[in-house]
Amino acid sequence: MPSGCYGEAAAFVLPPLPAMPHPPATDVTQVLLPFGGLVGREVDLDAFLQTLMDRIAITMQADRGTLWLLDPARRELFSRAAHLPEVKQIRVKLGQGVAGTVAEVGQAINVPDPRGERRFFADIDRMTGYSTNSLLAVPLRDADGALYGVLQVLNRRGGDTFTPEDTERLTAIASQVSTALQSTSLYQELQRAKDQPQAPVGYFFNRIIGESPQLQAIYRLVRKAAPTDATVLLRGESGSGKELFARAVHVNGPRRDKPFVKVDCAALPATLIENELFGHERGAFTGADHRMPGKFEAADSGTVFIDEIGELPLPVQGKLLRVLQDREFERVGGTQAVKVDVRIVAATHRDLTRMVAEGRFREDLYYRIKVVEVVLPPLRERGAEDIERLARHFVATVAKRHRLQPPKLSAAALERLKRYRWPGNVRELENCIESAVVLCEGEILEEHLPLPNLERVSAPVAPEPEARAEPAPTGATEAGLLPLAEVERRHILRVLDAVKGNRTAAARVLEIGRNTLARKLKEYGLGDEV
Repeated sequence: MPSGCYGEAAAFVLPPLPAMPHPPATDVTQVLLPFGGLVGREVDLDAFLQTLMDRIAITMQADRGTLWLLDPARRELFSRAAHLPEVKQIRVKLGQGVAGTVAEVGQAINVPDPRGERRFFADIDRMTGYSTNSLLAVPLRDADGALYGVLQVLNRRGGDTFTPEDTERLTAIASQVSTALQSTSLYQELQRAKDQPQAPVGYFFNRIIGESPQLQAIYRLVRKAAPTDATVLLRGESGSGKELFARAVHVNGPRRDKPFVKVDCAALPATLIENELFGHERGAFTGADHRMPGKFEAADSGTVFIDEIGELPLPVQGKLLRVLQDREFERVGGTQAVKVDVRIVAATHRDLTRMVAEGRFREDLYYRIKVVEVVLPPLRERGAEDIERLARHFVATVAKRHRLQPPKLSAAALERLKRYRWPGNVRELENCIESAVVLCEGEILEEHLPLPNLERVSAPVAPEPEARAEPAPTGATEAGLLPLAEVERRHILRVLDAVKGNRTAAARVLEIGRNTLARKLKEYGLGDEV
């Protein structure tokens, strides 16, 4: 199985469980109890699963353990987490070897001595150089009773064989392992693969699908930054997944159990952003009849995610700088400093370096927020394989959301998806797939994809927001020339038409903020027209 369908190789290892004596056979809850807080985090699902197998091997007094999962496309089991230092992965057919037989018949198998055992697959020992002396394997079933994997342990320590009591114990452990796995995105991917067997089985990194080299580099950065309190700046085009990565930083850090509070500066009028962030005192303005805490107070001990920080007005930038430096601020209309303990993760699609040069963003704030800078690639640069993985994932999740049978994705439609440039990135792809799933009849064809024909034209160049329209010279209109404001107006309308009225996608193509686009539309009397 390829590494990572939203994931990749381990760089950050979850804290190992403390050593403990082997629990009695009835005390199975002690095996998985410490994992409850790790399941949802998934900073590195490989590390989580490997730690899980370490604990199971200790509990079962076994030398090695393997978690096998079912690949429905190939009708094979693949080793997803295992004590296999000799090889990266092993695959066996259903019915092949002890694990394959367990998956086929759905019953536990205890092999005290593999010599002469027809169900034992000796090629694995020959491949690894390991010598199997005893073996125990039990099925993994989901809440509906469907088998989706096998849990296996090898060589009971002390030269003993696995007993019937060991079989009961491992079966009970498998039940709890299955419960834990069903709350991870790995299980969701296995379910997707069952409905769409033509696509490879993969796995997720904090519900972010992709294994392109660019994303793998970003996963490594997140692993390093998450356990710290360092301020993180996420840069990338709209729809590229900045909020997902912000949440990944939070849930895999020391503040994971505290609030994660989002402030979208692009969705707020400039006059309200300060109040939203810092709150206000009673009497601060007309209608302020009581004290109102802001997002920073709401997120105390947790994380504040400031989305589209490039839209932050200069006066508010100064107050944010004070929070970063001194961890304190004053509410609107207040004089008393309020202390807060928060981590800040910021995101923007803007070129902040250019904004600093133009005096529209404070240089000192810029260097304060880019302690760790993560640049997300646009979908078009992540490659056709990531587009296919995302498309198939969205087909399954959208169909489930609308209570529909997941349709097939035709080869022509898939090819069209791969060729498209995706100016709206992953968000646009999800919306495209949702429309196709709802409107198709059993199979998504190319004509079901609501894609604008932007591929044949170059991306429009945005006019400078500060540009001022000069009066047209006499006779200019008659000569076919237009004032700059009219050129800008028509250009904005063309872009909106090309993206079917999607203002977020239009703002991205124009390289301006969504609020700026809304203001321009209002200036041209187009606020209600599009």
